[in-house]
Amino acid sequence: MAAAVGEWEWKRVDGDLVKAAQEGGREAYVDLIRVRADHLFAVAHRILRDVDRAEDALQDALIIAWRDIKGLRDIDRFDAWLHRVVVRVCLEQATRERRRVVNLQVLPLDGPAGRDEFLDVADRDQLERGFQRLPLQQRAILVLHHFVGYSPAEIAQALGIPDGTARSRLHHAHRAMRAALEADARRGIHEGRSA
Repeated sequence: MAAAVGEWEWKRVDGDLVKAAQEGGREAYVDLIRVRADHLFAVAHRILRDVDRAEDALQDALIIAWRDIKGLRDIDRFDAWLHRVVVRVCLEQATRERRRVVNLQVLPLDGPAGRDEFLDVADRDQLERGFQRLPLQQRAILVLHHFVGYSPAEIAQALGIPDGTARSRLHHAHRAMRAALEADARRGIHEGRSA
């Protein structure tokens, strides 16, 4: 195995493992998931913003993926298909749970190293508050684009929507995030004046 355990290589899929899993090979399925599990959990966590809910969603998604892997026609699209399953389960779970629990956590951002740690914490906190305000559909689009690294065309394939719809949703999600950050900044200014 060329990659270390836990290292995410979503661009290259071992077709033999996918075929073996499609034929009922549990070990092959476990090998496919083992390399992707941490990344898939991070996707679920970034969408749901709760560790327990993300774990539940991922477990459900992996069971569904195991059940439905025989129907996967294009082996090279395994990762996109698996992302679609995880995102859909996250959205379904959030829809079932109408109550929303505010749980702010500072999450590490993937980005350049060497920045001021105190600024990073403040920036992450501000981003987290803005992200928390977004509807789940918009969170999912932003996670697939900025965290997973999907282009709008890849997002469209992963979610089973037209390319134009993916671009439009991504555009609206960026606008909503920008508006949430601006509203948070305005609220901070007003709170600062009244204090």
